[in-house]
Amino acid sequence: MTVKNPFQHIVEPLDPKEPKRQFYNLSKLGDPRYDRLPFSIRVLLESAVRNCDEFLMKRSDVESILSWKQTQTQTVEVPFRPARVILQDFTGVPAIVDFAAMRDAVMNLGGDPEKINPVCPADLVIDHSIQVDFNRKSDSLQKNQNLEFDRNRERFQFLKWGSKAFRNMRIIPPGSGIVHQVNLEYLARVVFNHDGYFYPDSLVGTDSHTTMINGLGVLGWGVGGIEAEAVMLGQPISMVLPEVVGYKLCGTPEKLITSTDIVLTVTKHLRQVGVVGKFVEFFGPGVAQLSIADRATIANMCPEYGATAAFFPVDNVSIQYLEQTGREAEKLAYITKYLRAVAMFRDYNNVSQDPEFTQVVELDLGTVVPCCSGPKRPQDRIPVSDMKKDFESCLGAKQGFKGFQVAPERHGTVVPFQVNGKEYTLHHGSVIIAAITSCTNTSNPSVMLGAGLLAKKAIECGLSVRPYIKTSLSPGSGVVTYYLKESGVMDYLCQLGFEVVGYGCMTCIGNSGPLPEPVVEAITQGDLVAAGVLSGNRNFEGRVHPNTRANYLASPPLVIAYAIAGTVRIDFEKEPIAINTEGKEIFLRDIWPTREEIQAVERMFVIPSMFKDVYEKIENVNERWNSLVAPSDKLYTWDAKSTYIKSPTFFDGLTMKLQPPKSIEDAFVLLNLGDSVTTDHISPAGNIARTSAAARYLTKKGLSPRDYNSYGSRRGNDAVMARGSFANIRLFNKFLNKQAPQTIHLPTGKTLDVFDAAERYQQAGVPLLVLAGKDYGSGSSRDWAAKGPFLLGIKAIIAESYERIHRSNLVGMGVIPLEYLPEDTADSLGLTGRERYTVIIPKQLTPRMIVDVKLDTGKIFQVRMRFDTDLELAYFHHGGILNYMIRKMSQN
Repeated sequence: MTVKNPFQHIVEPLDPKEPKRQFYNLSKLGDPRYDRLPFSIRVLLESAVRNCDEFLMKRSDVESILSWKQTQTQTVEVPFRPARVILQDFTGVPAIVDFAAMRDAVMNLGGDPEKINPVCPADLVIDHSIQVDFNRKSDSLQKNQNLEFDRNRERFQFLKWGSKAFRNMRIIPPGSGIVHQVNLEYLARVVFNHDGYFYPDSLVGTDSHTTMINGLGVLGWGVGGIEAEAVMLGQPISMVLPEVVGYKLCGTPEKLITSTDIVLTVTKHLRQVGVVGKFVEFFGPGVAQLSIADRATIANMCPEYGATAAFFPVDNVSIQYLEQTGREAEKLAYITKYLRAVAMFRDYNNVSQDPEFTQVVELDLGTVVPCCSGPKRPQDRIPVSDMKKDFESCLGAKQGFKGFQVAPERHGTVVPFQVNGKEYTLHHGSVIIAAITSCTNTSNPSVMLGAGLLAKKAIECGLSVRPYIKTSLSPGSGVVTYYLKESGVMDYLCQLGFEVVGYGCMTCIGNSGPLPEPVVEAITQGDLVAAGVLSGNRNFEGRVHPNTRANYLASPPLVIAYAIAGTVRIDFEKEPIAINTEGKEIFLRDIWPTREEIQAVERMFVIPSMFKDVYEKIENVNERWNSLVAPSDKLYTWDAKSTYIKSPTFFDGLTMKLQPPKSIEDAFVLLNLGDSVTTDHISPAGNIARTSAAARYLTKKGLSPRDYNSYGSRRGNDAVMARGSFANIRLFNKFLNKQAPQTIHLPTGKTLDVFDAAERYQQAGVPLLVLAGKDYGSGSSRDWAAKGPFLLGIKAIIAESYERIHRSNLVGMGVIPLEYLPEDTADSLGLTGRERYTVIIPKQLTPRMIVDVKLDTGKIFQVRMRFDTDLELAYFHHGGILNYMIRKMSQN
């Protein structure tokens, strides 16, 4: 800390016996407003106080945060410097590619390339590369991990180079677990003890579900990879001081309720309340009844209800969890002492501790019922008792989030097929993928052991899962396997086909692997709406698998239940889940474990020694990673033949001189889109279709289809990712009035792949726009959903509203997010998308200013330019955040 800090007078030792271990005692500010602040806002305040230098962090920022309640009616910008950054490999590879390219750019501008180096600690967990190629075999895990390494060796070598070339960066090797679960169980500090100071752990991550860590009382949220890179280089995040919705939990859950049921209920409720861009902070006596795993499950789904963060302040249950997961006694002591000293330790039963909130909403946990979510969005909750009738209503409903538009006479379609010489049938609603996967639930022993106990009872009742259903279990960490084995339920899971297939984000991210060919042929023949059921957090169209048009989020026990039933067209309350080998009807209630049963097993088998045993060797346990040889040069030597790692073209021709902002003149519309266009639609992460522009590029490079891998694995190659932009088969473009990764090249009227159309426009020197509806860019925090459109020549998006992270990513790439004024839409303005658009950009810009859009028809309308802060405008003037950082680092 520098002596310039004007708050140095409140620094004191946490323990008088250790004067060199100090902290900023916020209680000594002597300001009564502090005790009324939400706990999440106190974390922002501490960072502003500790980092106050009257340059990036000012006294006025501290005052703004203290006046949080009074500034709710205003848009107040404050900086926030998180304590650390977390990345996964899909987003980590392009971040390190950018860092390597930025080093080259800084050197070309005469600066010191080694200035491009993380100054904020960064952890990268390799967890998104493994796919479910093998399942239902005892050696599936090893085979999948071997294939993962064979496919991704080049990417892994690049990551290993990055771990050597850049200081302050730790890489957790493949096979260790899912980033958010590893963060929760191992990486989280809760309180930092660094450079002689104690301060709250906080972070941003390049995955939207970074919010999971809020369940442990660590404030964190997802940002775009571009924004994360700036934080790693020492820039604070510029944010609008958020509203904080207080979410009061009371009552007691029924004995058959899982944490997944609670989180899907909360997700739907908060979607209805409207919390986009806000913090949600949980309080009330119901919180004390939730384990940290339960809280983390709720916090994990924060992006699905649209909030920035969903915070559970630290309490005694948090400390017990840290002890259970093997944290040292000394750490537990200073964590508790520090948080009590700065009034950040919570007692959920103490009403006098309740802070002021912008708004308070309430949920009685006793009203929660078993539920799923789908068939296309995580916020579309359905009570399990309504699943059958809901699916059947979706079958005939108009194409949309709750509709497949299947003609009534086809609702009963049955297609016979054979697997291993035995005949089966598929119909609408048949389950073909059942996956216990994703950080949301695999971090939670109660639902994982619940699934194991249900499997045990199912086997004992003589039940089984049909062999054509692709079943899988991908735990979030080795600890899960440990306690499933020790408790004796793993054998039963395996007997039902739920063997461990890998440790990583697999089916939930689209790495579900191939289905049996007879199953695919039957689905195609009958044009069936087949179903996937997964314990994940995302179920957008085209994400899980191209052949599962209906996908449902469910608790791990329900995943197994639907796998046994073989269909989602079942009412578990009235119909048997199956008829066993003895001809007896077995109902779900006969095999469903109670909370008491699960908790008894959890108390006995989820113990600290497991966590210590797994995590003591986590960074060295993967032998293939350990033996991987990577270069050690500070500048990366790019391989022109590589199809995985390529120097991006973002910085070509970059000079130190700034160009004044220019209007966008006579732009064509590349795509005319509707509501809820997700980052999956904009930048797919799954398979590379053989007929796509990306496939044609890879074929020209000499690759066969089996070597295409996935879009996610090729995020280090801008040529592939530009061709993958808007390449999702479920993209609905109003120009075509159907789902297809295509558009109309307006000058010629030809229907082309989106990339090919954009290439023609670029060759003609014509700028491009995209028209969209509400919630543009919802879903995963994908920087390529902004980088790809930038490379296609898209200068601006005009939408009704934006998902927070995606808007930030667009700003980071210099693409202008424009927003219709209230009550305006493309339809109300009579826009067809076939007009030519001129966006008037004034020379003097201010945050959120209104600008004119002129059409070649003579019509003029106004939109709001969504640069929300002065810092975002600074990035725009530089052509994006990375250009800004390169110029800054190139100055001597």
